[in-house]
Amino acid sequence: MKQKITIKTISKELGVSTSTVSKALRDSHEISAETKERIKAYADFFNYKPNNLALQLRNQKTKVIGVILPKIVHHFFSTVIKGIEKGASEKGYHIMVCFSNESYQSEVDNLKVLSNGSVDGLLISVAKETLQNEDFKHLQDLVNEEIPLVMFDRVLDSIDCDKVIVDDIGGGYKATKHLIEQGRKRIAMLSTPAHVNIGVLREKGYTRALKEFNLLESSNLAIEVDDNSDLKEQIFKVIDKDIDAIFAVNEIYAAVAIRAIREKGMKVPEDISVVGFTDGLISEYSSPSITAIVQHGFTMGKQAVELLIDRIENESENLPPATKVISSTLNIRESS
Repeated sequence: MKQKITIKTISKELGVSTSTVSKALRDSHEISAETKERIKAYADFFNYKPNNLALQLRNQKTKVIGVILPKIVHHFFSTVIKGIEKGASEKGYHIMVCFSNESYQSEVDNLKVLSNGSVDGLLISVAKETLQNEDFKHLQDLVNEEIPLVMFDRVLDSIDCDKVIVDDIGGGYKATKHLIEQGRKRIAMLSTPAHVNIGVLREKGYTRALKEFNLLESSNLAIEVDDNSDLKEQIFKVIDKDIDAIFAVNEIYAAVAIRAIREKGMKVPEDISVVGFTDGLISEYSSPSITAIVQHGFTMGKQAVELLIDRIENESENLPPATKVISSTLNIRESS
């Protein structure tokens, strides 16, 4: 059985660009007859079948961007959508938004829905279940077929596409350093499971700050929170370790931590200071209000869609994938 090939396979084997392969298969006048014949012969021999979405994306523009988000009820992603919409509107594009609800299958299904040629390119923040399954074929297929793709926030290093991320390591460092500067020495961290890369990166920043201030013994106070189990019960166990501060990788963990601390008969920030990640409405209106790392979701969304539209409108340039990193800031409030 002949191997299944893609445009990138043909490009590599024949020593030409992916753009040249694409144009040759479309019988473009820009490609010489000899090159066309060589590429088409190779494609026919291996029974190359072009992806229908890829063909439609190349042959007609809809001026619509497809967006797949992990959650609908999340302040950060709502600000990202606003940034995407603003950036798209300025370039004359519209957006079509789908939600995976952290499900691998929903993410795959959403891609199928968008694969009818109704969008010019895709913006995706990867679902937790996809990260856990480590099955990225549906995303790799997009890249193989040269469908314009930009990942943001939760990205995959193994997928060769444009990406926009926040400086998670820097954010974890800033949050932990702030707590240390407030005189805290036993700082717990509430992190995500290891397959969610943003938690891993934020923990790197946390560990870096502890090491810088010779507090590495506190690193054994970092725990991976299981969202499918009782959050408060998990946090109670951390509080019992005689801590004086908590750095949480999101504002929900931070808010639940404050409630757990109170139920233990302690005060925030007098007994235990709390810093969260993501500066949303929960952080602003909690009592006490929560010190938080600001991710600048609007900026992320706007830069992601601008990167995607630039890729759509200049696909013939065949530029290497780019990664943009957005710096985070610390918004100090009552919890620290």
